[in-house]
Amino acid sequence: QSFKLLGFLDVNSVPCSRESVLYGSVGSLVVGLGHFLATSRVRRSCDFAVGGFICTMLGYWFYCRYNLAQQRIRQRMLREGMRNKILFEGSSLDPERKQTGNEGSDS
Repeated sequence: QSFKLLGFLDVNSVPCSRESVLYGSVGSLVVGLGHFLATSRVRRSCDFAVGGFICTMLGYWFYCRYNLAQQRIRQRMLREGMRNKILFEGSSLDPERKQTGNEGSDS
């Protein structure tokens, strides 16, 4: 079952969107309730809650997307390294193979 935010953003299919909305709602609750307990001004606290939602959601969104990009880079490097290991294993280009002076003779 998909959940669409603002009618067009499918939260389940976009990476990091679900967690961003959840953390944003918690941040909204904390900031709004904290401001209300400090000042007892309802309208101003709601404004702070909306601001807290936006800031928390965007902050976690960028943090999560950055980590996702780093993970994809590491996966690509690992995949390339495994492919090179399979290609060069046992050949003269294999870095793990011992380089000896008498490679041409079978003694």
